[in-house]
Amino acid sequence: MERGAIPKVAVFLTAFLLVCLTCVIVSLNEMQLQRIMTASHFSFATQISINASAAAADGSSPAPSPPPPAFRLLIGILTLPDHYQRRNIIRLVYGSQKPKISQIDVKFVFCNLTKEEQRVLVALEIMRFDDIIILNCQENMNSGKTFTFFSSLPGMLGSPAGSRPPPYDYIMKADDDIFFRLNRLEESLVDKPREDMYYGFVIPCDSMDPFDKYMSGMGYILSWDLVEFVTNSSFARNHTAGPEDMMTGEWLSAGRVAKHRYNNKPAMYDYPIPVPIDSCSHDFIPDTIAVHRLKDHAKW
Repeated sequence: MERGAIPKVAVFLTAFLLVCLTCVIVSLNEMQLQRIMTASHFSFATQISINASAAAADGSSPAPSPPPPAFRLLIGILTLPDHYQRRNIIRLVYGSQKPKISQIDVKFVFCNLTKEEQRVLVALEIMRFDDIIILNCQENMNSGKTFTFFSSLPGMLGSPAGSRPPPYDYIMKADDDIFFRLNRLEESLVDKPREDMYYGFVIPCDSMDPFDKYMSGMGYILSWDLVEFVTNSSFARNHTAGPEDMMTGEWLSAGRVAKHRYNNKPAMYDYPIPVPIDSCSHDFIPDTIAVHRLKDHAKW
């Protein structure tokens, strides 16, 4: 064989395999992408959780198992398929934090994919990070996406209504422009009820009463039983159009649930601006749990 022929064959085979992989990915539809995600039983490579003890390197018996987490929280970050850079920044931010007493899993949530580019790149993200949930809906902000997120979880996680223990104690709906300090977050949750619990930043800005109206959509938490309530509520199913955070508050109020409500001001707030326009924004404080309105990469 002529000199240089073998490298040419290797280059050809590599290119051929890449083309085949791309064709396979492009051929996937949203439901197939979702099956890729769920096949791993909802755990992902960059999952933030308490690590299991490994066996000692010298071959001795394994160390005692760590205690179970104080609670399990799923953070669902509602975002858009095209926000690739934002997802990578958020992965870095939460990958550098490690909860001490809880299991906290972070997932990105969006509706059906509509572009070939999305089908390729999102499929690669799922295979690499396994941290994406694709809902069966058309992309929207205030036309039912949040309801679809909550109501899809019991079936997605294989948890029929009323089954115990639940897969998670708490579910958070979060925007993609909010940063949570996970250690502060878990400290604020450890003594909270595991049922009938609604947690966040109460609206309006100048109110401190958690029963005043509803929790801001920047990031709020429902206990698992309230997620089940939303899933089975005909009122919620028929009232999905409108500001999503306000609608969530209306679902809970109409059902006379969420008896345990917690407002986390001033530890949750908007990114400080030179001249604050309301009490939603203020200077950084040591007890910060979350900062909202991180609209550009520099603020992260």
